[in-house]
Amino acid sequence: MSWNRIALTLCVVFGLHTVTSSAKEIMKISEDELIIRALLYDEYRAYENSYQVYKKLFDDTGAEVYLFREATAALMGKRHILESIARLKTWDKAHPQSIEVRRLLIPLYLTAKQIDNAKKEAEFLLEQSTLPIDLDLASNSFLYAGEFERALQLLNKIYATLPQEEILLRITEIMDEFTNQRKEAIQLLETHRRMNIVSEELYIRLLLLYQKEKDIDGILETYKAMYAQDDSEEYLSKIIDAYVYKRDIDGAIAFLEKDAKRDDILYELYKTKKDFSKALILADKLYEENKDAKWIAEKGVLLFENAPDKNDKKMIAQVIATLEEAIALGVDDSIYLNYYGYTLIDKEVDVAKGMKIIQDALVQQPDNTYYLDSLAWGYYKKHECTKAYELMKRVVDEEGLQEQEIVEHWDAIKKCK
Repeated sequence: MSWNRIALTLCVVFGLHTVTSSAKEIMKISEDELIIRALLYDEYRAYENSYQVYKKLFDDTGAEVYLFREATAALMGKRHILESIARLKTWDKAHPQSIEVRRLLIPLYLTAKQIDNAKKEAEFLLEQSTLPIDLDLASNSFLYAGEFERALQLLNKIYATLPQEEILLRITEIMDEFTNQRKEAIQLLETHRRMNIVSEELYIRLLLLYQKEKDIDGILETYKAMYAQDDSEEYLSKIIDAYVYKRDIDGAIAFLEKDAKRDDILYELYKTKKDFSKALILADKLYEENKDAKWIAEKGVLLFENAPDKNDKKMIAQVIATLEEAIALGVDDSIYLNYYGYTLIDKEVDVAKGMKIIQDALVQQPDNTYYLDSLAWGYYKKHECTKAYELMKRVVDEEGLQEQEIVEHWDAIKKCK
């Protein structure tokens, strides 16, 4: 803090004490010094003190500027409201048609909850002025009175002259909450959004209205617009969530292919769509970018899933070699261990080795029914039918017979027993 600021603070503190503790002393202070003190009180939001100083200045000089500042201080401090109204009305009788009096009386009456009087002053103000600031002030009286259409009429006039976002937000809030015009409010916001760079507050208003309308497409497009303006992870996540909610995987894929910033999510969507050819290309790209051996393991899985002939020995050998490479590079996720082990078992490449790998996966997730199914299938391949039956029964008891592969394994193992 600078020395000037320290001195200014001390001056204000001293002034606050003087006005509060000794009103008589104010009588001895010059007009110039009182003005300086009042301005300092305003800066520090000491409105009670500035009110008292401006009141004395007006009483001493009769200058309207002090009366108006006195009323403003009363408004800001929310004290002496009725007294300020009375003093302004007295002034108004001697100086009729003062726009500044109208501008002060309206918020004073509203603060005092004298809505009818505020409306009367608003009508007087509208007869004298069509300035946006006055239309705005008058609209508050009608809004408080519940005359929402009249308030909207005035705000729309302002917006037609000054198409500012703040005014539009007030208009659309009234339309949503009071006049049952939510769809029209959305149209106004969308038009403004397309023609201007807008704030997050406007987007949030749009999202709220679309949510109330249960319009998932509107929500999606709004998040897209927000993402185009600020490509944050939060907005991208909301976009994907909206596509998932719509069950529009193709739409999500098309968006991510164009955006090209979340290939990891795009990869999972390719797998969901069983578009393994594109997933293979993307897995190679992701490995080149980050050298994470996980993508080699993923490639091994995809090579099998993408093969038209699941018994092609050349393909199976390539799958096994790719998974072995990933494991050699440190991949030990149980998902890949299970896939590798099951391939060795099911294709009868090396059943014993496959079972050992499945048991390693079960160390990580001992109750995983998919892994237990794989191990049961290993026992079946080794003709250890009782062990196979015991494990497979546990799988069926937990999972039921909804999946085709479980049904096939169960039927085969029952016959083996």
